[in-house]
Order: sequence, then structure tokens, then C-alpha cells
Amino acid sequence: MTTVPALTLNNGVQLPAIGLGVFQTPPEETTAAVEAALRAGYRHIDTAAAYGNEREVGEGIRRSGVPREEVFIETKVWISDYGYDATLHAFEKSAAKLGVDTIDLFILHQALPSRFDLTIDAYKALEQLLADGKVRAIGVSNFMPDHLEQLLAETTVVPAVNQIELHPFFQQKELQAVNDENGILTQAWSPIGGITHYRDSDKSALEDPTLLEIAEAHGKSAAQVMLRWGIQEGRSVIPKSTKATRIAENFDVFDFELTDEQIAAIDGLDTGVRGGPEPEVITLESFGRDIPEA
Repeated sequence: MTTVPALTLNNGVQLPAIGLGVFQTPPEETTAAVEAALRAGYRHIDTAAAYGNEREVGEGIRRSGVPREEVFIETKVWISDYGYDATLHAFEKSAAKLGVDTIDLFILHQALPSRFDLTIDAYKALEQLLADGKVRAIGVSNFMPDHLEQLLAETTVVPAVNQIELHPFFQQKELQAVNDENGILTQAWSPIGGITHYRDSDKSALEDPTLLEIAEAHGKSAAQVMLRWGIQEGRSVIPKSTKATRIAENFDVFDFELTDEQIAAIDGLDTGVRGGPEPEVITLESFGRDIPEA
């Protein structure tokens, strides 16, 4: 069994460098995907309240037979549950759906720029959950430099992680630098650029000539090259797939190393074009949705 390198968070907690993401994975396919991932050797699963599949993630972990303490579970609070008491309750909902007492990494899913007071109150609830031992680490997702600056000024615990869209076509280098300066681990969602498929259909990262050339040199796929690039640059990567063969392939990235030239070539593919929503446009009016009780 491949031993996954661990990344040490700023509070000493160890996070496996690669995890399975289940964004847009239908609930009915989630349990099998999680089970397949854990059987392939993954020990980190990333979900979110807003994905509507936490219950199935928990079921997949139980069915895998892998002991709970060996699986790093990460989930996110949706903006509709921001506010101190609401976020404490969001933990109860997520933990009950996952079927666990403790969540390894609990993060805010988005900044809410129009109601940053609620974002701060939500984060203070995460700090309380951390102090109470209900979560092992806390963090944020899709926070831009100004959001981080404001958060750090008004709270005590530096986020362990900032999970952001990051793949060869969209690298957010300035944001990565801000994360680094503050001891925040950069975690990449959409690390194989899958989101570029529906934003710009004629530019697929999986068919990029640079990536294909590097892949051929190593006898690997373009997806494996992108994941290896993220891991070699010190990031956490959470590729998603529902196919057992692809899940296993995405995990098979620890038996080769990219050269400095190859890394530089991939670094040079950045277009600066975001695939996901602009963090500044996230509002309760547009993106709010009720997160059901457990």
C-alpha cells in the first residue's frame, strides 16, 4: 500500500497530501466513490454541507472497513449557516450526517463580503469548536487576500488551510504567497482543471500539449502530472472522480518526480482565468440555500 506523504498544518495536525473530493458527486454515487478511494489507499475525504452528500461520505467510510481514526475528514460550513450560534449548529448537523463525533478539518466554504460580520462570527464559532476538541483544525475556502487580512485582524486562530481553485490554468500565485506568509496551507480544489471543461470547452487541461508531453515522458496521464505538480509544490490536492479506475489512477502519483524544467513549464500555463464563481459576488441573496437538519 502506498504511504501518502503528510503535510503538517500550522497547529501540528497531519493532513494527507492527496484526498478525494466529492463536489458535484451525486449522493447515490458518493458512497461507492468514497469506498473505492479508501480501498485504493486514500486517507483524506473532502466534502461540504452544501454538497448534500455528507451522509453518504460517512456511509462510504464505514463500509470501507478503514478505522475512523485513519481517515481525515474535511467538511465545510455553507454561508446560510454563518453566525456564531448557527455555525455551532452547522457542526452538529455535519457531524451527525457524517456519523462522527469529531471532524478533522472544518472550514468556512466562502467569504461573505457583503456580511463579513457574519463570516467573522462563523469563524469565531470554529475557534470555539477547536477549543472544545470537536474539530482538530479549522480553516477557510475561497478567501482572497483582503478577506484573509480582515479575518486575521479580528480573530485569534490563523486558518490551517485556505482551499482555493488551483490548477495549471489558474494558479492564484499572489494568494498562494499570502497563504504562505501567514502559515496557511494552500489546498487546491479542481486540481486537474476539470472546471475548465464547462467554462471554456475547447481548452481542456487534459489535452494541453505541454502537459501531454510531460505525461508521455513519465508514462503517466496529464491528470497525474497535474496532481504531481501540486504535491511537489507543497500543496494539498483533492481531485474528484466517481469512477474507481480514475480514483485509483489519481492516487498513483508517488512513483515519479517532475524535473525543475517541467515544473517551470507547468507554472507557465497560468491564464489568470477563474473557472468558479468570483468570490466577491457571493451573497446570501444569490447563493443562500437551506442546509437540512441531520
